[in-house]
Amino acid sequence: MLPLRDNNPTRSFPIVTIGLILANLFVYFKQVTIGPAFDAMYAMVPREVSTGQDFSGIVSVFQGHVLYTPGVTQAMLGPNQILLLTPPHPSWVTIFTAMFMHAGLLHIGGNMLVLWIFGDNVEDALGKIKFFFFYLACGVGAAIAQIAISPLSLIPTLGASGAIAGVMAAYIVLYPGAKVLSLIFLGFIGFIREISAFWVIGIWIVLQIIPGISSLDTTMSGGIAYFAHIGGFATGLILILLSGGSKPAVAQRRRSRYNNR
Repeated sequence: MLPLRDNNPTRSFPIVTIGLILANLFVYFKQVTIGPAFDAMYAMVPREVSTGQDFSGIVSVFQGHVLYTPGVTQAMLGPNQILLLTPPHPSWVTIFTAMFMHAGLLHIGGNMLVLWIFGDNVEDALGKIKFFFFYLACGVGAAIAQIAISPLSLIPTLGASGAIAGVMAAYIVLYPGAKVLSLIFLGFIGFIREISAFWVIGIWIVLQIIPGISSLDTTMSGGIAYFAHIGGFATGLILILLSGGSKPAVAQRRRSRYNNR
């Protein structure tokens, strides 16, 4: 299921959401132009953060196994190999840098589409400054969850998905009945339907939890960081409930009605 747009208008211009999208696009441009060395220094490696030790070399991922070859930094990378370099900053900094990085066009395209659909409304309800720190906190929560589930992994983690998962959690609390135009796939057949945000986001998080649990015995392998998604979603859910649950959205609707009089 791919969300395309929602029917939920905003009261204010989503400057923070647009700024976050532009920041992600800028960082992805740097990734493409600089190459593997950029990823090697700014992606988050759970083992580096959990131990405070920097690793430099080649990580090879194959058939669910990981082989680390230290000290090899100039070797040609194969299709299943990842470069690690000693960064010029403390390893914990990558918790923040990694949430603006992506693995490819489909990765960043899908993430930015979802951030655009749901982020503007959450920003509208929370306010711009609060939304900005909410977004970062969800990204941090996603990173902590991934580190907690696989603290000794040498597989770099990157992507805005964890932070965006937190935005989705806030949206499902604030606007569960909002309609989301979605592209639904049944095998090779796709069709477009309007579905409530409760079901769009609810189905998405279930599809993260199920494979996340089933992958607990293979957390050292590469692939989708399901627990980063789960951690970001849980962080967003906790934060929005602490912020009053649906009250910010109710207050925003009241302000809109008052201003329209």
